[in-house]
Amino acid sequence: MTARSQAGSSGAGDPNGPTSARIDVWLWSVRQIKSRSAATSACKAGHVRINGETAKPAQHVSVGDEVRYRVDGFDRLLTVTRILTKRVGAPIARTAYIDTSPPRPSPLDAPAAVIRDRGAGRPTKKERRQLDALMGGGRHRGDHN
Repeated sequence: MTARSQAGSSGAGDPNGPTSARIDVWLWSVRQIKSRSAATSACKAGHVRINGETAKPAQHVSVGDEVRYRVDGFDRLLTVTRILTKRVGAPIARTAYIDTSPPRPSPLDAPAAVIRDRGAGRPTKKERRQLDALMGGGRHRGDHN
């Protein structure tokens, strides 16, 4: 495949190509989201922002825009460098944006699971009965309401 046919199939190779594209189509085209319907759902859920503003699926993105979207609990930050309207291979897709996302924290940096000391937190059933007996409250064997 020649560079000209690749550019023509991507929808953004020639000077007369599109100057903007729908955000859901662009995210799908550059392989950031697996399907177009998933990209639309992400926009509707408010997980996609263009230049700091929440984006609707039909909102257009153009070269130079900053796209921020949430995936797996982390924000991805992309700067649009090329408009694509059709899904392309990964090497070509990587040329359509500059990824300026902060690195994800290492799982080793995460705090260890909190270990609760014995007696801390909610009392067990046995401890609750002992507390009730000590305080003089609760149900007793002789009480029938």
